[in-house]
Amino acid sequence: MTEISKLVRDNIRNLKPYSCARNEFKGEASVYLDANENPMNAPYNRYPDPLQEALKQKIAALKYVRPSQLMLGVGSDEPIDLVIRIFCRPEHDNIVAIDPTYGMYGVCADVNDVEYRKVLLNSDFTFDAGRLLAAVDERTKVVFLCSPNNPTGNLLDSNEIRRVLDEFQGITVIDEAYIDFAQKPSWLNELDRYPRLIVMQTFSKAWGLASVRCGMAFASEEIIDYINKVKYPYNINMLTQRFVYEQLDYEANKDRWVAMLLRQREILREKLESIPLVEKIYPSDANFLLIKVPDATAVYNNLVNRGIIVRNRNNISLCLGCLRVTVGTESENGILINALKEI
Repeated sequence: MTEISKLVRDNIRNLKPYSCARNEFKGEASVYLDANENPMNAPYNRYPDPLQEALKQKIAALKYVRPSQLMLGVGSDEPIDLVIRIFCRPEHDNIVAIDPTYGMYGVCADVNDVEYRKVLLNSDFTFDAGRLLAAVDERTKVVFLCSPNNPTGNLLDSNEIRRVLDEFQGITVIDEAYIDFAQKPSWLNELDRYPRLIVMQTFSKAWGLASVRCGMAFASEEIIDYINKVKYPYNINMLTQRFVYEQLDYEANKDRWVAMLLRQREILREKLESIPLVEKIYPSDANFLLIKVPDATAVYNNLVNRGIIVRNRNNISLCLGCLRVTVGTESENGILINALKEI
């Protein structure tokens, strides 16, 4: 039994996955009578490629990984849920994650009836690997690290992350949804060094494709094989596959948008610093800023009444009095600044 398979739930390891018609036949044919499809209304009448092979080839070339190291999901939330289902036995195993962080880790743990242990970040939102590892026990199967982190916006220290990768014997997930806005390299380069590492990225942020719902999970071939066993057969529809495939030809647009947002992030920071209402602006490696105000809920409600929506993070650990503000266009940012000046 391999190191990875020992971590997998017994029922998943022994699972015989559903074999759909498109799994059983590869290539092109002139007549398709295998999947009980309607022969009319081509091409939408056909089931999509269940493993998205053409799209994976293109993404893999862009990310400098092997296609076999990649799983595509409905956003990042699908692979988050699948990782928990594959490795964590309900009412037995546990997950450890930093706090505060992306809320879906805890939600997916609750849905799967798996204990979710929160390890508080330092007061400046830095990460202490020793404190996290102290929360790990023999039933900890997965650790979630979001870097750059949401809602704090900061990259986690790479040395602290590496300590977790070196010492923790379970699955470490590094969620890099905002990595395109950071000045440090992705952990994708470390996949072959750390066979228990899963790196998640998304097309929702830098690529401007949030409504398309396409996320990526990168890992060893063995982990990806388990994910493919458990995922729904046709999880990524044909329209999404084709659209993302086409969008990959316009990486220059993505790079231009990222550069624009980074410029606007710094302009927004400078203008926020001049507003007496804003008590603190936290450093950010993402496309948003976390700001501290005297009464976050009152400011939030005031902005809502003006038709301006930000995220109230007042009730999140270490974020008392905080609002999370996404960097918008120059015009959108200006509207926000003018509104804050009037509050």
